[in-house]
Amino acid sequence: MIFSRKRAGDGRRARAERAAEVPDSYDAEGASAPSRGPYDIAEAPDGVQRLDLGSLHVPAVPGVEVRVQADPQGVIQQVVLVHEENALQLGVFAAPKSEGIWDEVREEIRQSLFADGAAAQEVQGEYGTELHARVRTPDGLTDLRFVGVDGPRWMVRGVYQGAAATDPASAGPLAACLEGLVVDRGQEAKPVREPLPLRLPREVADQAATAENDAVPPAPRQA
Repeated sequence: MIFSRKRAGDGRRARAERAAEVPDSYDAEGASAPSRGPYDIAEAPDGVQRLDLGSLHVPAVPGVEVRVQADPQGVIQQVVLVHEENALQLGVFAAPKSEGIWDEVREEIRQSLFADGAAAQEVQGEYGTELHARVRTPDGLTDLRFVGVDGPRWMVRGVYQGAAATDPASAGPLAACLEGLVVDRGQEAKPVREPLPLRLPREVADQAATAENDAVPPAPRQA
């Protein structure tokens, strides 16, 4: 699925400005809308074409392909945005109302990487503290850049691969997708860190189901 959208304004203003306003907690009531996303659905700008994946609404950005892995029921297991040689894997999780969880999650990721023999270092980025790592894969060494954004009762985690993992300036359209991302947390109580539900749009799920049914040969007639 490829979507197009004009990118409006200078979306690369430092995200740290938003983080500085709410270092330990996020009060949705009375909080000013951020200059860029990821946005909570209550503060998202209007007039933007987005792909509705349930808890995540992905903005349409020129040249960015949205790849999803879903089960037969249309429940999405993985969302990856791809532009040329770069990729951005997205995840969204439940968080407490009173505080963010990225600091704790980032430390757990660092320890997990260390246990697997991969070195990781913390680097200050546009969204605050990032985690940069180099991991060994069947294809050789791969650089990863972990980015976390705390919002009201949610956290978005992004993992860059490709040149964007070591050079944030090369993220280009993928960075624009992250800046325009919208989170629909919903009101249902959920355990902290539980992945928020992601689903294929109904029309896409229906097309996939139809294609799967068409691919199944008819059952033999009973004698």
